[in-house]
Amino acid sequence: MKEAANPADDLNGTELQNLRLDLAAAFRLCAQMNWHESVGNHFSAAVSADGKRFLMNPKWRHFGSIRASDLLLLDADDTGVMQRANAPDASAWTVHGTIHRLRPELRVLIHAHTPYATALSVLKDPSMLPLDNNTARFYGDVAIDTDFGGIADQADEGVRLAAALGNHSCLMMGNHGVSVSGATVAEAFEKLYFFEKAAQTLMLAYASGQPLNVLSHEVAQKTAEGWHDYRGMATAHFDYLKSQLDKTDPSWRN
Repeated sequence: MKEAANPADDLNGTELQNLRLDLAAAFRLCAQMNWHESVGNHFSAAVSADGKRFLMNPKWRHFGSIRASDLLLLDADDTGVMQRANAPDASAWTVHGTIHRLRPELRVLIHAHTPYATALSVLKDPSMLPLDNNTARFYGDVAIDTDFGGIADQADEGVRLAAALGNHSCLMMGNHGVSVSGATVAEAFEKLYFFEKAAQTLMLAYASGQPLNVLSHEVAQKTAEGWHDYRGMATAHFDYLKSQLDKTDPSWRN
């Protein structure tokens, strides 16, 4: 897909390349963790300040094969994008394109069907209950959408999901999976990482059949706020994981 000239509010060349690298690494890491869905699911990252220009993975490309140069640079205002030979996946275009256009502050958006988060999403009440440090990390930051209507390929679904997110950074998509957002790829990936760990804890606790010892509002809120001091973990963790990718298959950098 031909990339248009960068408007003034786009990232500069070096910043754009670094964003490509980080997003490609996120795909590879999710493949390693078995968080991919065949050749489906999509991650995107805004390039322009208004969110309309964004990077996203190409249609039906396995996460384990994605390189930095493979990522599509798209424009949410481009009405002809779906008529081109290398058009993105229709559902990804309608959802990610619309959310980035309507919610430019959400710089990186990751949608995945990770096992435990997806299992939690199919419960009648898919709330992330605060039980420990990891589950309480998300206290007050998870919107819940229970209006699943099948595979989304209409623009109004993107509008609905953007509204459903509200002022939260995570969206539990009932009967579907989870979407998380972040200011950087590292932050969004870390959010997905901990969301899946938290969902695992909650689902295993449910499976025990024993009563859950849910934290009080005060303790849950204090714990969630306490995580703010650990924001630097995301970059440190992501940098380590990228270094391990380089040892096994550095082709993601191409």
